[in-house]
Amino acid sequence: MCQMSVVVEEEGIEEMIMENVIRLQVLGTTIEVSTFFEEPRKVEAVFIQSIDFLSGKVILKKSAT
Repeated sequence: MCQMSVVVEEEGIEEMIMENVIRLQVLGTTIEVSTFFEEPRKVEAVFIQSIDFLSGKVILKKSAT
């Protein structure tokens, strides 16, 4: 099973959102991430900047508003 870490990058600084993510759903400019044992978390005003499958990391970037 492949589990990912999700971080938000803003001005060159990465903030960990959630580890061991098993599901990521894009809802417009909101992204919902879920794990097995935690409540899903919604991150608003972001987009997927990159996914590094080798290191198991999804980088979200704040949308310009």
